[in-house]
Amino acid sequence: MTTTTSDETFDLIAACAFGLEAIVRRELDSLGIEATIGESGRVHFRGTLETICTANVWLRTADRVLIRVGEFPAADFAALFDTTLAIPWGKLIPPDASFPVTGRSINSALSSVPACQRAVKRAIVDAMRRDHATDELPESGSEFKIDIALLKDIATLTIDTTGRSLHRRGYRTHVSKAPLKETLAAALVMLSYWKSGKALIDPFCGSGTIPIEAAMIGRNMAPGRHREFAFESWPQVPDGLLDKVRKAADDVVESPLELRIIGSDIDSRILQAARENAERAGVADDIHFEAKPMQEITSKRRFGCLITNPPYGQRIGQDDDLDALYGDIPDVLRKLPTWSHYFLTAYPQFERTVGRTADRRRKLYNGRIECTYFQYHGPKPVTDRPTDDATDAVETKPYIHASGPAAFGQLGEKAKEQAELFAVRLKKRAKHLRRWPSRRGITCFRLYERDIPEIPLVVDRYENALHITEYERPHDRDPAQHGNWLDLMAETAGAALEIPKPNVFLKRRSRQRGKSQHTKVAETDQKIEVSEGGLRFLVNLADYVDTGLFLDHRITRQMVRDEAAGKTFLNLFAYTGSFTVYAAAGGAKRTVSVDLSRSYLDWAWQNMQLNGFIGNQHKFVTQDVGEFVRNHPAGEMYDLVVFDPPTFSNSKRTEDDWNVQTDAVPLLQQLLPLVRRGGVIYFSTNFRRFKLDPETIEASEVHEISKQTVPEDFRNRRIHRCWRIIR
Repeated sequence: MTTTTSDETFDLIAACAFGLEAIVRRELDSLGIEATIGESGRVHFRGTLETICTANVWLRTADRVLIRVGEFPAADFAALFDTTLAIPWGKLIPPDASFPVTGRSINSALSSVPACQRAVKRAIVDAMRRDHATDELPESGSEFKIDIALLKDIATLTIDTTGRSLHRRGYRTHVSKAPLKETLAAALVMLSYWKSGKALIDPFCGSGTIPIEAAMIGRNMAPGRHREFAFESWPQVPDGLLDKVRKAADDVVESPLELRIIGSDIDSRILQAARENAERAGVADDIHFEAKPMQEITSKRRFGCLITNPPYGQRIGQDDDLDALYGDIPDVLRKLPTWSHYFLTAYPQFERTVGRTADRRRKLYNGRIECTYFQYHGPKPVTDRPTDDATDAVETKPYIHASGPAAFGQLGEKAKEQAELFAVRLKKRAKHLRRWPSRRGITCFRLYERDIPEIPLVVDRYENALHITEYERPHDRDPAQHGNWLDLMAETAGAALEIPKPNVFLKRRSRQRGKSQHTKVAETDQKIEVSEGGLRFLVNLADYVDTGLFLDHRITRQMVRDEAAGKTFLNLFAYTGSFTVYAAAGGAKRTVSVDLSRSYLDWAWQNMQLNGFIGNQHKFVTQDVGEFVRNHPAGEMYDLVVFDPPTFSNSKRTEDDWNVQTDAVPLLQQLLPLVRRGGVIYFSTNFRRFKLDPETIEASEVHEISKQTVPEDFRNRRIHRCWRIIR
């Protein structure tokens, strides 16, 4: 029978995932257990049965606690069998115990794991019969799971004291599609600067593992207090030992957190599972779960930690979606400038995407996926306390401030200098154009157009609102810094021109590449009324890069108005119908507006209604322009046409893509027969490299009139090109 006593010490191993060895050793040190790091995934220490019990109950980042029974060279089966046989197994394992054997072999001569398992099993059976002086080993009692691990011909024999892995705390019955182990989640928190009383956010919380583990750490809850272990049933473990360790753990649990942890995710269904998991873990009151996309994350807390395990291919199917998600991360981080940020991810371009090299990196494994833990350290909070000789008798509170630069988005003196230059230029331009509203009736115009090369912005004034767009240009700012730089410029513009902050709208316009198109950037549906030429128009400065009223066509619209009296007018690629409004104001007897977008034609109808132009003589056709021209009824003719196509179009509603250089002239040729003799087509494009050979168009006159149609407030004299074509 076994002769183990409660004060006997064992050679022990805390097994863990690669990369977590130092954290496990730190945990053992905090428990008063001296430990050393061994080979990958193993931390060595010595202790009694109580040490085994304590380690199992308290270790957060280890997978299991093992008794190392022996370690020896084993390049052949004889050495493996004989050395295993020599171990006094009867001292460790009772005669009725069940002792299954598992095994592994890496870079060893004994490569057959089943054969190694059989050899070890036979040797232990013989040793047990010898030590217990019996031929009967029923294996009907407690389980002692034995493992034979061979690494480079060195055999290590261990007995598992844990049973089910320590990451199985018992609270998580609901998991997300790509679950993070509880042990790894705890490690992420322990590797951060977070502690109880400090803000913490996980914007990809899934089933809540990181927030739950953080709450348990913050409240000093032992992760194994309420679970079972393999060693519990061993006869040599004194009765009440585990209960004693559990009670001691219960006695040191701290009160609920003063500041709740925030866990958010875009999937509201998985958040319900997260709430239930937190309830089972006993930390439901310490965490606030909310359904929110990562892009909307912010906090009023000045200091805190963002710790998260974002998707990196397993939870998002499309690479484009993944790239877009990571591309938005810098914009979130700059809103938390004095926080520290921690990301566990296998996304290969992470540092390049966020624009900054991490302050620290650590290779970790999420299951079998090799990941990197990127750590960005924010400034340290420093408290300035009032001096003893303060003259103010009123109670003075200490002031907490940041001791260093922001982790993301810090701007230097150069940005401030640029803001000053920008303000001076805007004020000068505003002074130059100050009489336009009263003398010319022009209330919407261009104020600034990349006048200063290092500030590549365009500022348009729409009465008491500003629309600012940025054009991509090389710069030395990282994405978070650039986001803050744009905000600084927008604030500068509003202050310089005395425009209320809610009326300043900032957009980022990327160069069109391939078949890309400008799409919606927001969903506010916020339209405001503005005037031009005595007419009223609805513009949307928030949702679209283009606002609904192209200011560079102000003169061209007036040309249409001057020629429209008594004529039938056709507006192709009608957009929001501003040309149609001008034609109706000029006295057109009939108008037809054609666009594939129902939303734009609804907008055009609103503009017409806003100016009182309603009736059956104004027709709106939701159709592809090419299809409209090709299938046009014979005999229906037009006197005045505006043909203002996009540069590119790849609408899902049509099979064919549109390219203005290759498709415009053929469509013009098909359009000409629909125009009465002497009728006029105004053809315009924003593609500045567009080439048009007048000889290819069967018209009596083809004249480029771009110099006359570009307004004087536009610094870019090639903002568009325009031709007047007479049949």
